[in-house]
Amino acid sequence: MDNRSDIRDFLASRRARISPEQAGLLPGGGRRRVPGLRREEVAVLAGVSTDWYTRLEKGHILGVSEDVLEAVARVLQLDEAERTYLFDLARSAAKPNRAPRRRSKAPIQPRVQWMLDTMTGSAAFVANGRLDVLATNTLGWALHSPMFDSPRRPANFARFQFLDPQAHDYYQDWEGAANITVALLRAEAGRRPHDTQLRELVGELSTVSEEFRTRWAAHNVRIHHNGAKQFHHPVVGTLDLSFCTLDLPSDEHSGLRLTLYTAEPGTPSEDGLKLLASWAATKATTTTAGQPAPAPDRP
Repeated sequence: MDNRSDIRDFLASRRARISPEQAGLLPGGGRRRVPGLRREEVAVLAGVSTDWYTRLEKGHILGVSEDVLEAVARVLQLDEAERTYLFDLARSAAKPNRAPRRRSKAPIQPRVQWMLDTMTGSAAFVANGRLDVLATNTLGWALHSPMFDSPRRPANFARFQFLDPQAHDYYQDWEGAANITVALLRAEAGRRPHDTQLRELVGELSTVSEEFRTRWAAHNVRIHHNGAKQFHHPVVGTLDLSFCTLDLPSDEHSGLRLTLYTAEPGTPSEDGLKLLASWAATKATTTTAGQPAPAPDRP
């Protein structure tokens, strides 16, 4: 696959953020024309020639050893997600060129929906790497009911955040949530460069949303494991919730992930989540295995 532009932009952006002092170099060398490290400085620190590193930063990653990539990752001070993304780009470049393909929808096994339905105290859902929500329990649907207001299925976090005006009220820190969403999609693009549906999603959002387009160009990546998020739900108000995301084992290796949102015991957010569960019990309609319930009319 020809992913040279992604490699070039990613490495150049990471190099630009590392100052000589951060890299352990002595100050000096006159006026600098570029932010961050120069190419030759990265090359020296990584133990390769300047010509070699210049070729790498131009996108010629095919055949580069893991040891060299590790050295470059160390010099550029890449975090776990960024290092994984760099190695994903290298693996993609090593594969024979082929036309992008449309992945068939990963089946949600009935046992997954049964598991979700037993989680009555947490808001839980299963999503793929494109951030399509493929299954949810009742409380998970209720928490994200503004997203499910749209009849388009599968519901998608990125489309909601960048195309639905409700999102700015729903996420207390919309800027932070938007940054994370784009970084997750960028990481998925490194893992699955031939995913036609992902490319279509990125193309749609880049065309319609300048906010998305700007963030996509930053080449930031993220691995989403756990954290905290604050919502302003139209039914129960502010909710401060913790979340944990786990890879869901699958025979199809489809990259599905289970996410759970919980509230700290004894807090107003726990009360709000219980109130939301009560509201959902009166509003939620019957679900089919693997499909979120359609959003009901607001009370």
